[in-house]
Amino acid sequence: MTQTTASENQTNPLVQDWTSTHGIPPFDRFTPEHFEPAFDIALTQHLQEIDAIASSTNSASFENTLVAFDSSGRLLNRIAMMFHNLTRSETSPALQAVEITMSPRLAAHENAIFMHARLFARIDSLYHQRETLGLDAEQLRLLERIHLDFVRAGARLQAHDRQRYGEVMTQLAALYTEFSQNLLAEEAGYALELQGEGDLAGLPEFMRVATQSAAAQRGFPQGTRIVTLSPSLAEPFLTFSARRDLRETLWRARVARGAHSGSRDNRIVAAKIMALRQEQAALLGYANYADYELADRMAGETSAVLDLLHKAWEPAKAHADVDRQALTEMARSMGEPTPIAAWDWRYLAQKVRAQRFDLDDAELKPYFSLENMVAAMFDCAGRLFGLQFVEQSGVVLHHADARLWKVLRGDGTLVGHFIGDNYSRTTKRSGAWMSVFQVQSGYDNGTLPIVINNNNFAKSATTLLSFDDVRTLFHEFGHGLHGLLSQVRYERLSGTAVLRDFVELPSQLFENWALEPQVLQRHARHCETGEPIPLELVAKLKKARQFDQAWATVQYTGPALIDMALHALPNGTAVDVEAFENTQRALLDVPDDIGLRHGLSHFQHLFAGSGYAAGYYVYMWAEVLEADGFEAFSEAGDPFDAATAQRLLATIYSAGNKQEPAAAFRAFRSRDPHVEPMLEKRGLLTH
Repeated sequence: MTQTTASENQTNPLVQDWTSTHGIPPFDRFTPEHFEPAFDIALTQHLQEIDAIASSTNSASFENTLVAFDSSGRLLNRIAMMFHNLTRSETSPALQAVEITMSPRLAAHENAIFMHARLFARIDSLYHQRETLGLDAEQLRLLERIHLDFVRAGARLQAHDRQRYGEVMTQLAALYTEFSQNLLAEEAGYALELQGEGDLAGLPEFMRVATQSAAAQRGFPQGTRIVTLSPSLAEPFLTFSARRDLRETLWRARVARGAHSGSRDNRIVAAKIMALRQEQAALLGYANYADYELADRMAGETSAVLDLLHKAWEPAKAHADVDRQALTEMARSMGEPTPIAAWDWRYLAQKVRAQRFDLDDAELKPYFSLENMVAAMFDCAGRLFGLQFVEQSGVVLHHADARLWKVLRGDGTLVGHFIGDNYSRTTKRSGAWMSVFQVQSGYDNGTLPIVINNNNFAKSATTLLSFDDVRTLFHEFGHGLHGLLSQVRYERLSGTAVLRDFVELPSQLFENWALEPQVLQRHARHCETGEPIPLELVAKLKKARQFDQAWATVQYTGPALIDMALHALPNGTAVDVEAFENTQRALLDVPDDIGLRHGLSHFQHLFAGSGYAAGYYVYMWAEVLEADGFEAFSEAGDPFDAATAQRLLATIYSAGNKQEPAAAFRAFRSRDPHVEPMLEKRGLLTH
């Protein structure tokens, strides 16, 4: 260690012990300039730890190799988790500059670890002896997963291929950062300004308040109203605005994100990513990138994914034809133009819903304040899993809007900490996601999790949610519970570190409790009167649940099919992203008046990282699991049945990656999942 580095080690708050009572990062003690020197120290330390494991003169054992590897790099992981959370939740030009520098460096470091020949030789020797080592099930799972991690990261490559693989991964990391930063800049820079009362036609009061709050947050003059590209503003505007021209303007702006010529053209970035992914797959011996990704998924192969998606795609389009007729009739009755367009669908669907089910989203929303819905999800977690959430004040977090809760069991023992960051802002990426600042593990005195949920709700004095927003809130909290409730020994197997098409099960399953009448009666209270939501309104909500599911299914399944087609292209296929997407839309016969939820130029799931590449299908795969899984509570006759909840906790929420996901589901349901409950839920089951 150089003298400068030694001095940095003494003064840099990122590498010192974090002494907060709650183990929270020292957000008030560092600046972006601290990160790069802190990474320098942590990267060096991690390599020294790896070299020590690899060069041990003792024969490889589970403890001196696998456990030592799993517990290495703790300083680096701690700094990296905080850095990645900040660049997504509360970024700045200074942080973005560090991100551009560090993303390829971190990728190169990871590559150096997985290409460490002596380390892999020790792991490989243990893997080949695994049946004779006397390991328990969790230890064996750790060995098998770590060995697979190394193999999938190129540990068996030789000579030039090893070098080239490292170059590919480093370039991909830089491109993922570029894609994300391009999209954030474009979304942050867009605002549709509403001029006068005429532009507000059709907007309910909560939307008028939200558009004014959005303008104030963006620094517009007092009294200005704007609509941003954030779904929490854009989607209600497309639902309620009577101004067809403004709906079209906003819809087109959302579709065109990332698809503008110039320095932020994500079509070019995505094409570069695809070329590198194909090269990565070829180096590892796969015919295409989809085959590489699916080799470590529940689905296993492309045909299984396509079979599931097409079971929903064609029925959804057929049902959409029926819905389209109703929407067209509504448009004619209102004197609106026909044929209808994609920027009309939400608006007209809301009118039909109100007529057919006597259900108006504007009538529902006053019952769904953010504060009450947070209380509802905490209540459900308490009734299911015995958790208590105690808010902590006076703790500095990454943003003033973020809130911290201590999470306790019924006996008062500490489970971990939960941070909620629910509001949209220009320094935060769009969408909703769960992340961690600290991962649970059970050895070395144990490490308790620090979990964060990010949403992008439009902030106002009383933030009101649509029911889709409520589902999003519960969805991310399902991920949060998966991280909080983890009870495993090894960090590699902890919490959400499961196969990608299983990770959405705990999140989507938890959405079901958002629609339980007893939950809504207790927590869905009118923001002005405090009265509980009427039971008849809950009944209407449940009855209308399948309405417009065809539209939602087309919107989701289309991008999932295009994702698979894109990543199933043979290695070496040049990709014009825009032309490919247009061709696929034509082949799929995507209805123009519905469109797709994601276009490739702004598809963060695919191009802001590799986690969901050839994997957007996982939401529907997990929906098969959750729809069947929730039936266990229906069969028990109680959505909070204690025995079923305990089995769910033991097999899914606390089990991490201790066993194969298919085995975990069977442990919960005593059988494999059935697809019919998912199709029934979406109204797509043909009898």
